[in-house]
Amino acid sequence: MDHYADDLATVTAHLDVKNAHVGHSTGRGEVVRYLARHGESSVTKAVLISSVPPLMVKTDANPGGLPKEVFDGLPEQTGDDDQIVPYADSGPLTAKLLENGTLKTYKGFPHGMPTTEAATINADLLTFIRS
Repeated sequence: MDHYADDLATVTAHLDVKNAHVGHSTGRGEVVRYLARHGESSVTKAVLISSVPPLMVKTDANPGGLPKEVFDGLPEQTGDDDQIVPYADSGPLTAKLLENGTLKTYKGFPHGMPTTEAATINADLLTFIRS
């Protein structure tokens, strides 16, 4: 993630990107790591879509996580129809970690919602960024 975050810093500096960063799935880690490594001075908002939380597997340190066996059969299961990142153990938990986090749930949308539901996601992103 450090390399991804540093690459993102290089691109955003070169393009003089300001305001918002959007991370989908593992891209959540890239956005969060970018903020941790390079500061928040040029970022006023961040969006994490279908985000993998920092730790999803149940361990002694993460007793609320999912047993490893759940991941073995993940394609046959659903979160809120997200077959990659189970909703109950990702979205609500991730939102709680953020100081000013807001959780928005899209009932029935799949993990790839930025592509399959682009019209809805893009409209909501634009509204959020402009707010």
